Amino acid sequence: MQKLLSKAEKLKGLSPEEAYELLLCKDEITRKEVLSLASKIKERIYGKRIVLFSPLYVSNFCQNSCRYCGFNKKNRLITRKRLDRAELEKEVRFLLNQGVKRVLLVSGESSDLDYILEAIKFVYSIHDTKGSIRRININIAPLDLDGFKRLKGANIGTYQLFQETYNRNLYSFFHPEGPKSDFDYRYYAPMRAMEAGIKDIGMGVLFGLSDPAEDIYGLLKHVEELKKNFNVGPHTISVPRLKEVEGLSFNFPVHHISDDYFAYIIAVLRIAVPYTGIILSTREPEELRDRLFKLGVSQISAGSATSPGGYSCKERSDQFSISDERTLKEVVEKLISEDLIPSFCTACYRKGRVGEDFMELAETGKIKNYCNINALLSLTEYVRDFFPPYRAKELMAFIYEKASELGLKEGFKKKIDHVFSGRSDLYV
Repeated sequence: MQKLLSKAEKLKGLSPEEAYELLLCKDEITRKEVLSLASKIKERIYGKRIVLFSPLYVSNFCQNSCRYCGFNKKNRLITRKRLDRAELEKEVRFLLNQGVKRVLLVSGESSDLDYILEAIKFVYSIHDTKGSIRRININIAPLDLDGFKRLKGANIGTYQLFQETYNRNLYSFFHPEGPKSDFDYRYYAPMRAMEAGIKDIGMGVLFGLSDPAEDIYGLLKHVEELKKNFNVGPHTISVPRLKEVEGLSFNFPVHHISDDYFAYIIAVLRIAVPYTGIILSTREPEELRDRLFKLGVSQISAGSATSPGGYSCKERSDQFSISDERTLKEVVEKLISEDLIPSFCTACYRKGRVGEDFMELAETGKIKNYCNINALLSLTEYVRDFFPPYRAKELMAFIYEKASELGLKEGFKKKIDHVFSGRSDLYV
């Protein structure tokens, strides 16, 4: 175990077999070392910044009957909806007026690609007094090669797709009908996306469907295959846990994962795939999320709604239930109180730091030189726009303090002044 931890400490990651061995480890001293090392590795690569985003659901129509998902085509207790332009604009303007700059566009697996492409274009076109959406990441059904080429042309960020479970038998059980029942078509979707020119891929499993150690082993073998073929690993790995949902009864055995073991899973993923962004959703309760912010997580959703129209209309036809219902501002305040830097940065996408270029910076820990600077600049813009003067003054003191701790020069502090005085979207 000590050899594995020594290897991980050098930012060399772990093989699927090594990570599996750690996940089976029962020794409490080793587990505590893993948790501590994960926190250190996250800070060595990404610094203190935590990226914030919000999901934007555009449709909950679906062709699949996944036994765990609220969008299951047989679920009669939810209202089916596909946002039209007016509804989509309401959602985006709501998010902009919360301070959101980065969204994950999500659709049930029934929307045609033309609708998705038009939605992406329309979202980018919306401008408000609080700015505009600067980056759209995508979570939609897997496409064929030509479809991914069209998606790539829409100026997206990361294409996100979860295999859900790598146990083929359980996969078949949980996905009995619809296109998603084809394990291999889904498994090779990240490779097709890469072949089509999409540089950044998001991966993940749904914890609770199968044995978590076996699923992480499968995930890391998937990562190995992606890196072998394209020299790029996943830009992000998400760690959702199974949640109850209206209209479905879970008439299957759930692989319960305790909060402590869930934290340990995240820590093992951080040291096994040190360069990746680990995403934590609002599925988890706020007390646990606050704890996990310092254990390897680098991106979080906040102030989320998981149904089409869920922000502006407060409709409740959710894909899954939310546990952390804090507003974006409340989460920002919590991160700052924990000496972390909330980040609304979208610079890497627009500066071309994607794919192999991003990987090279992340694997060596050099990416934090950009992350911390851009986190502070984007946080300054948020503080300027969304806090009253007395609180803004206090938060600006925090921002200048972080700039000093990072050794940033007076020239950079002048950039902070420029942002606070009215300039927007400054980044390096």
